[in-house]
Amino acid sequence: MTRRSCAIYAVGVTCAALLIVGIGLVLGQVFTTLMHNRLKKELVLVEGSRVFESWKRPPPPVYMQYFFFNMTNVNEFLRGAKPQVNQIGPYTYREYRYKDNVSMVENGTRVSAYNTKSFVFLREKSVGDPAVDNITTVNIPAWAVMTKVKGSFWKSSLVSLTMNSVGSGLFTTRTVDELLWGYEDPLLRSVASTNPEVETTFGLMYKKNGSNDGEFIYHTGEQNYMDYGRVETWKGQRQLDFWTTNQSNSINGSDGSAFHPLLNKNERIYIFTPDLCRSIYMEFEKDVEVKGIPAYRFTPPRSVLASKEENPANEGFCVTPQECLGTGLLKVSPCRKGAPVVASFPHFYLGDAKYAAAIGLSPQRKHHQTFLDLNPTTGVIVRASKRAQINVLLSRVSGFPSTRGLNETVFPVMFLNESVVIDDVSAAKIQKLLLIVTIVSNFPLIIVGLGGIMLLIFIILLIRARKQKNEVKRIVFTKPVYATTAEDDTSYSPVSDKEKDDPQNGTYIGLTPKSDPQA
Repeated sequence: MTRRSCAIYAVGVTCAALLIVGIGLVLGQVFTTLMHNRLKKELVLVEGSRVFESWKRPPPPVYMQYFFFNMTNVNEFLRGAKPQVNQIGPYTYREYRYKDNVSMVENGTRVSAYNTKSFVFLREKSVGDPAVDNITTVNIPAWAVMTKVKGSFWKSSLVSLTMNSVGSGLFTTRTVDELLWGYEDPLLRSVASTNPEVETTFGLMYKKNGSNDGEFIYHTGEQNYMDYGRVETWKGQRQLDFWTTNQSNSINGSDGSAFHPLLNKNERIYIFTPDLCRSIYMEFEKDVEVKGIPAYRFTPPRSVLASKEENPANEGFCVTPQECLGTGLLKVSPCRKGAPVVASFPHFYLGDAKYAAAIGLSPQRKHHQTFLDLNPTTGVIVRASKRAQINVLLSRVSGFPSTRGLNETVFPVMFLNESVVIDDVSAAKIQKLLLIVTIVSNFPLIIVGLGGIMLLIFIILLIRARKQKNEVKRIVFTKPVYATTAEDDTSYSPVSDKEKDDPQNGTYIGLTPKSDPQA
């Protein structure tokens, strides 16, 4: 076997081996499985893991924006006219959040923590000064007290007299700071004199600056990666007690700060939020990209806040059978001390059109949709925006003459936009990790590619070898022209007419040119 034949044989064997091994690895998803198993082990909530420190103190900056609805025709509205409101905002705050008192529990299979938040006002990102700007809106403390005593003639009469004496009306004008962080309400102060349990200070964000929502216990994800960051208990409870069915009271999903890796477009993402006193879910909407990182966008569908007629599973969120609101609304009075507070998406987005029309609002997906952009490989949040609106249900209340002219209205007080985008340093780390995952997962394709190149080389070598073999055969089996001519032009004749024997060399023979017979 020649050296050339050995080379061709070696290339052929190498080509076959690469293709067989590569295709086998591709079909078996061997490297992809190895990489995914590696991610499942790395992305766990335990000391020393890749994500534990960033989970405790998220590096991306979070911003909280507040938008208020300023009432401009209070007197006309109390006489039955359509309310006229102006949206004022944003008032933007930098939100600092971190996990406090973090400790491993249940033999290291769970982690306990408190979610502490604090807010710092950012004047350059706001429309005005919250300490100066006034907002005319619903007097929530007054409506809470009125709703509490509704149905009792004597209590209603007493509260009505107290409201008149302290100058507490159905609407109030306060600064943004007061509405957010609290002010002492004269009606609540009067009620507290006979009921010490009543808090005299009211604010939409009262006691939420530098505080927490209570103890959370989370799954670490070590036993099952699908449980990564999932809430096990909140304030020691596995179930809530605000609603009327076990399904509605279930604590499902994470707290919105962590999601399991290897996300699927077909799955629902569950989030438990104490602000809404319930768990909500999100579904895949579309593929997006943030700072070069691919992501799945998950958004809450209309069914989350649908009426019981539209989504029977939501019947458990009816406070009473008579207090079932329409699509797009959630009455949260059970966890707001009985106050007639209603939650919705901003401008009643995804709600019945009648609610937005009653106020003159125009919901838009771009400005009012809640969404989560999650990298499907790691589950990391690359961009998010949580948007919610606080409303008050206004209607006629027996015992309070000032409400006689009111039409039932879901009145918007404020909506918030809590947003975050991954920072550049974290984005670079994610991109590096994704590059490693891509290279390792696609390594079998690289092997197949090399096998393809070797196959091409093998084919070229075979073609060249066949050509050279054909050229050799043509040279061997083709007679030379000059040899035929010499034979034809030469004759053999003795040197002399008389042959002479030579004992050593035999007979002498002379070569003479043939004579032309025609000459």
